[in-house]
Amino acid sequence: MEITIIQLFNGLSVSSILLLIALGLAITFGLMNVINMAHGELIMIGAYSTYLTQTIFSSYLPSSMFNAYFILAIPISFMIAFAFGLLLEGTLIRFLYGRPLDSLLATWGIALMLQQLARTIFGAPNVAVKSPAWLDGGLKLMDGVVLPYKRLFIIGLVALTLIIMFFYIYRSNAGRRMRAVMQNRDMAACLGISTRRVDAMTFAIGSGIAGIAGCALTLIGPIGPALGTYYIVDAFMVVVLGGVGKLIGTIFGALGIGLTNTMFEYWTTASLGKVLVFLCIVAFLQWRPKGLVAMKTRALD
Repeated sequence: MEITIIQLFNGLSVSSILLLIALGLAITFGLMNVINMAHGELIMIGAYSTYLTQTIFSSYLPSSMFNAYFILAIPISFMIAFAFGLLLEGTLIRFLYGRPLDSLLATWGIALMLQQLARTIFGAPNVAVKSPAWLDGGLKLMDGVVLPYKRLFIIGLVALTLIIMFFYIYRSNAGRRMRAVMQNRDMAACLGISTRRVDAMTFAIGSGIAGIAGCALTLIGPIGPALGTYYIVDAFMVVVLGGVGKLIGTIFGALGIGLTNTMFEYWTTASLGKVLVFLCIVAFLQWRPKGLVAMKTRALD
């Protein structure tokens, strides 16, 4: 029983991290059809924003306030990544809509530039972010079963982010305009919707969510310039498996990959487990090419 509970919690924890990473990509890739290879570097920007926030609190503010830095780091990471995304969309992405291969190559070049910029500013070695004291320890359910507070906090952060994005996309006027533009750009423009403004805001929000993911990843281990490259492939797999353009599909995709990955790693090894997960995804997409949840459309294929 103890082993089963721990494995289920580990699977849920991995799923929550994958979901937070893939949520921003689901917006830029799933809704906008832009292959953003710099998504991992936006995660890295969020992580370094948290590191800078920690440095400011530890160097210039009283030590009694240090434990509050992480709560402030979450919106700071979002805003800095949001600003980078807005700048990237306005200077490059806006010229690449409808050109997926060009956007892939261009954003890959941007990713390399951002990695080198991070090495120049912060150095090549990884840096550590110290978690606040209230996240140390864990919740003891029974003998041999302790759930770390850091992982529980990440799960709660993912749930909160998901709820906010649901209400933004499906219950707000801005979300309706965003969905209208993505479904039929020409008709939305005829109805008076500024498609340029919607494009910029959508890409920036996806980038901001990537910044929150980077902030959460600082609780797991050290961060470095290549942080995002470790997760970008898994994020794309989550979006494709769940179904391009569907938020609920992204949730199911993250849960499926996280739980099966943990299960396979427990039964075999870490490397073999990832290979088996990848093979399962390939086999599933042969059966359902549009993913778990396909977007409904009136267009004739």
